[in-house]
Parts: sequence; structure tokens; C-alpha cells
Amino acid sequence: MNIPFDAHSLRSTLGSFVTGVTIVTTRGPDGAPVGVTANSFNSVSLDPPMVLWSLAKSARCRAAFSAGRTWAVHVLSAAQQGLSARFASPIADKFAGLELEEGMGGLPLLKGCVARLQCKTAAEYEGGDHVILVGEVIAFDRIDAMPLLFHGGEYALAVRKSDARVPDGEEPEFFAALTRDFLGYLLGRAHRGFYSQMGDHASRYGLDEAAFLALLSLRLRDCQSPSGMNEILRPLGRQVSTETVTHLLSRGLLQTKEMPTGRVCSLTSAGRELTSRVAAELKSLAADALSALTAGEVAILRQCLRALIAATPAADANTASESGATRGRS
Repeated sequence: MNIPFDAHSLRSTLGSFVTGVTIVTTRGPDGAPVGVTANSFNSVSLDPPMVLWSLAKSARCRAAFSAGRTWAVHVLSAAQQGLSARFASPIADKFAGLELEEGMGGLPLLKGCVARLQCKTAAEYEGGDHVILVGEVIAFDRIDAMPLLFHGGEYALAVRKSDARVPDGEEPEFFAALTRDFLGYLLGRAHRGFYSQMGDHASRYGLDEAAFLALLSLRLRDCQSPSGMNEILRPLGRQVSTETVTHLLSRGLLQTKEMPTGRVCSLTSAGRELTSRVAAELKSLAADALSALTAGEVAILRQCLRALIAATPAADANTASESGATRGRS
């Protein structure tokens, strides 16, 4: 008896379960590689080692997987969202430009995946509008990387959850709780730590933070008025003062010209060269700072910070008006 569920609502409900994302590959009857994105993968047994996944009966690659009898499951990493989208699309040659490795019986294996399992078909079952393929694992390999997830119809990222529980009967000291849990403290420490190092790099070239940020704003958008430069820097709580502009002009790093809309600033060749040099050092500095995190954790960090910034838009104007002018003259 079929229960008349609303398909869209049921799909949304099932989507509340978080899954990994895989690409399953095989060889077609003509020897060409075949692959499809699937998030229906699951383990079945350890003895013997068996896994399963399901494929839509309407899928163009169904015949290849039914006839091939061997296939490889690739558990994708957080950095492989584009690869997932490619193998979920109807394009003809999904393997174009990809560097493949060869598995058992010539199975096409993708590189850079969290895990790869090479299987031979043990059984194929009917499952409504899908077929369920059960395979015995013949070979496998894995790397230490964060997996790509799928939740609520969208890609998601995983992050390891630390155990910060307090033993029963013990109350954390205020300072310990502050340094571990208080968002303002954590953001402040990270900001001060990074920007102090940025200031050290800029000072090697005789620049204070305000001067360097003024030059950097012009690298982002050249020929700006001082007010336009301040608009770029306002989210950082910084402003370009008259003293800063005068200093950069005297060093030949900045030049000005009169426009119908007023005076605008632009970088000289010396200013552009110097800014490129310092910016390269800061890029390396940022890479070092993020080296303690996995690629997936870095992506999550950026996503969370963007969401936090979007949730606190008033902070931009307040910070700039309250402290930017003072810092800009330091």
C-alpha cells in the first residue's frame, strides 16, 4: 500500500540526516571510465567486509554498473566539492582533464579522496525507483583529511568537536572560562596576534599599520579619494589621516591628482612594488597561522566569520567612528 507522502516534504525530512559524499566509478563495456556522485553509501559488514550504495534506475550509467561487477567508492574531501558537482552533472566526459590511478581490473581511481574502496558486486537488489548495489571490499586506502558532507540539500563541512566538559562538582575558574569560551576574548586574541605580526612586517619597510593599509586599499581599488580609502578600511576600524597621506607622498609611494570629483590618490610604481612585497609576506604569514587547521576547518572558520560579520553590521561604523581616526594618526 502506497502512502501518499508529499515528495518534496519527504526529501527535506530525509535531508536532515547528514551524509558523506562519494563518487562511484567503474568501466563501461567499451572500457571507458564511468562515474556518478552518490551520498547513499553505507557500510554493511566487517566480516566479510561489505558496503552498499544505491543508484537511480533511470541513471544513464546503470547498465555499466550492473554489467561491470567491480566498482570503486571514493569518499570525497572537503576540497572536492567541485568534483562532486562535476560527477552529478549530465556532461558527457566527466573524467576530462583528471589524472587517474588504476585499481584492480583497471578500475579508474580518483586522487585526493579521504578514502577509496575497491569492491566487487556481491548482490543487486530492487529498491523502489533505485537499485541497491552491495559490494565486497577487496582493497582500500585512506588519507587524513576532512570529509565533504551533505545536509539539507546543501554541501556542508565537518569540524572535530573538542571535549570541554567540566568534571562533576567542579566549577571552572572565571579566567579559564573566559579564555576558552568567551567569543569576544577569542576573536580579540586572534585579531591582535595576527595584526601585531602584520605590523612587524610593515615596520621593516618604514610603514606603520595605517600607512600599509592605505597602500593596500589602493591595491584593491586604485585612484581613490581619502574618503573612498576610508570606506574600504572602515570594517577594520581604521581611517587614513591627512598625516598618513602626507607621509606616503613624501616617500614617493603615493601620488595625487585633481579630478572633477576632487583629489584622488593612486600608487606610484614604487608604492605598488612595495605593497606587493609586503602583501606576499602577509599571505605567507596567514598560511602559517592557518597551518594548525585542516583545509576543512579553514573553510568552516571563514564561513563562520562571514556569518558573524553579517550578523553584526553595525560594528563597522561604530568601530570606525570611535577609534579609526585616532589609530589612523598613530
